[in-house]
Amino acid sequence: METIKAAVCHEHGQPLVIEEISIRPPEAGEIEVDIHAVAICQSDISFAEGGFGGPVPAVYGHEAAGKITKVGPNVQGLAEGDTVVVTLIRACGHCPSCETARPVTCETPYNSLTDGPLKTASGDPIYQGLETGAFAEKVVVLASQAAKIPDTVPMESAALLACGVITGLGSVVNVAHVRPGQTVVVIGAGGVGLNAIQGARIAGAAKIIAVDMSEDKLDMARDFGATHGVLGNAEKPWSVAKKINGGRGADAVFVTVGVAPVYDAAPRYLAPGGNIIMVGLPHATEKAKYSPLGMGNAAQGIIGTMMGNTVIRRDIPWMVDLYEQGRLKLDELISNRFTLDQINEAIESTKSGSAKRNVIVLK
Repeated sequence: METIKAAVCHEHGQPLVIEEISIRPPEAGEIEVDIHAVAICQSDISFAEGGFGGPVPAVYGHEAAGKITKVGPNVQGLAEGDTVVVTLIRACGHCPSCETARPVTCETPYNSLTDGPLKTASGDPIYQGLETGAFAEKVVVLASQAAKIPDTVPMESAALLACGVITGLGSVVNVAHVRPGQTVVVIGAGGVGLNAIQGARIAGAAKIIAVDMSEDKLDMARDFGATHGVLGNAEKPWSVAKKINGGRGADAVFVTVGVAPVYDAAPRYLAPGGNIIMVGLPHATEKAKYSPLGMGNAAQGIIGTMMGNTVIRRDIPWMVDLYEQGRLKLDELISNRFTLDQINEAIESTKSGSAKRNVIVLK
């Protein structure tokens, strides 16, 4: 066991505590990664607040990049010294989901409390949040959770590829299959929403309508490719969006905020045959409602997505290509940089809604 510094959640809803914990060496199929940068995702905050459940003590953080320092037995395609993006997509490679190119819904059970690599200084197990636990100096993860990238991509920017970018862009390309000329609505112009907007631009959508409560965020959305902006607190924002599109609804509506009432209104933005893409996740106790009659008659649908249905070793390399060509914005997504000791400050900044993405820089 090795001693590392990590931000530990001992009680849901309380500040994280920086302390020394133990991490075991990688076992068969695993790698150890020295974390250089990890971004703050809203999902980490929801877990830390208890909104998604899970045991404590826990180490969260799942949007990371770093260098491989150790490789366990039976690992292929990765080696010590490789620069990698570390994701939460733990895939066994042989279950029905993995065999049909849906590793994000891998069906092989894994208990990251009893089987995970982390322990307290006294030897008690620590929950490895989202099977990653990257609010720490090092992680030990399954090799399937890492994608090799060039050294030329800055670590702070590379970390964003682990979740926010692949979730937003993947929801457009892999889930909604947006085609050139279509109209999309993206509700929420935060970190994931901006990447859905980028994805729609890259896919060739004719109209990309951003909906948010803030004019500043709508301006930001335009910087990332939105063609129009609608204030969500307008009397009937869906009517405004339809007017922009000549009276017709959108072919796809991406809900990128984890607020259940937003899902209540989302069908109003849709055109006949359109789909709502469920990207943002409300807390487990929150419910949404819709009219099956109205949506059924209009041949509309609701599609769930986990991490943009991404296959990381297929999708992250082409996203890196887009970045290097100047077609995908990564650097511009970073609002603030913090040290690990400042993680609670970074979380509060993220909760305020003012930041696109906050990043903890460790190296």
